[in-house]
This record gives sequence, C-alpha cells and structure tokens, in this order.
Amino acid sequence: MKKIYLPITSEDIENLKAGDEALLTGSMYTARDVVHKIFVEGMKDKQIPPIRLYGATLYYAGPTPGIPPRIIGSCGPTTSSRMDKFTPALLDAGVKAMVGKGRRSEKVRAAIKKHKAVYFLAPAGCGALLGNKIKKARIVGFPDLGSEAIYELEVEDFPVIVGIDSKGNDIFKK
Repeated sequence: MKKIYLPITSEDIENLKAGDEALLTGSMYTARDVVHKIFVEGMKDKQIPPIRLYGATLYYAGPTPGIPPRIIGSCGPTTSSRMDKFTPALLDAGVKAMVGKGRRSEKVRAAIKKHKAVYFLAPAGCGALLGNKIKKARIVGFPDLGSEAIYELEVEDFPVIVGIDSKGNDIFKK
C-alpha cells in the first residue's frame, strides 16, 4: 500500500502502476458532470474557474450532508465515463489526478498518458466508509448546484486503486 500526499507530485505519479493500491492524504476537489461542463465552456471564454486546476486532484462525487458530529455524509464515487468528453480539456489545463469508478474511454486513456497524469478508482458502494476518511469539507465553488457544488475535501488515508497509470496502462485491460 503506497501513501500519496496531495497535491500529488510528478514523481509520485511516475512511480504508480495500474493495479497499485494507495492511500491518499491531503486536499482534493469534488467535480461532477455539470461542473466539468462549466469548466470546459468557461475555458473557451477564458473564464477563471473557482479552483486552481493546475496540479489538482478531482474526485467525481457529490457528497451528502453530514449529520453531527460528522462533517459530511456519504461520499462515494460516481461513474467516471460521464466526464470523459470533458477530461482531455481539463488535463490540458493541468489536472493531474482523478478519482472515480469504472472504465474510461480510449481518448481519456491517451490524454492521461500524454499529460503524465493518473486515474484512481475509489471503492464503489462504500460512500459511508469513504465519508469517514474526509476530515474537512467546504464548498469552494458553485454553491447553487447543491450536492454538485465544488467541495474542497481534506482526506486522510482515502483508499484507492490505480486504474490508469501515467504510461497508459489500464487495469481494465489486464
């Protein structure tokens, strides 16, 4: 099990291989379909997104509210392929890591290889468990979108598996 601190470094990315298990600690941002569309359309108009995309880790999740004392509720991954048409543009903008579930398109796999990025898989169906790995959460963009707003999450030992590594190796093709 590898420990990875976020923001992820290029050296960490290069040392990860498809199938490796890792624990993420640090800051990542939730971003789902609507936010991806807003980012990509905004880039065409040279709009500045509410978060810095360069070096960012995006988590494809929409957390539920926490019931005190929990700061956040369930926070499981959503299907990554829904973001595929936007992902190459976000990798062009400097996103370095993504966390979700399921297969990615060939276009995304090629973009991950081109940009030396990484795609992590979070365990599906474990949203409540993953919510326990989130130590802080705050909305940093698009609060009007509710659960699809951008949350900055501080995670500790958040379990993932490398789905696609920086060389384009894909766990679904093994």
